[in-house]
Amino acid sequence: MFSKEDSKKIRQEFWTTFGKAYPHKWLLYNTKIKDVTLKFTFTTKIAQVSIDVEPYDETIRAYYYDKFLSLKNIIVEEYLDNIIFDQFYQLENGKIISRIYTELVDVSVHNKKTWEITMEFLNEKMLVLETFFLEYKDFIES
Repeated sequence: MFSKEDSKKIRQEFWTTFGKAYPHKWLLYNTKIKDVTLKFTFTTKIAQVSIDVEPYDETIRAYYYDKFLSLKNIIVEEYLDNIIFDQFYQLENGKIISRIYTELVDVSVHNKKTWEITMEFLNEKMLVLETFFLEYKDFIES
């Protein structure tokens, strides 16, 4: 077990190492669509690359989720065949969002032996997710 402070330091070290190993200006929060972001997640159990839809208005969340759902066949066939669509994804803080994601299991931010494979996964999958998002951005926001 790690203290909160130790865990925070390890997480910071991971993200610093990742940024140096894979220097890229990621899209992430700069999607230009309010309430739609691309995210990296790395916990003590999983690593994820996702598109998150998290507006305060449920109608808007459903609207954007339906837009992504209508592109599901394209995403699966041309971009990420193991993508998961979850309209009611629960975050650790209890908040419900819609999340479209791919994940790597059996890795841990606390286990440096899993860092290399996780960094490769995060880089590869986010590049693909960004490409998809930019290709279909006009449709998503229309």
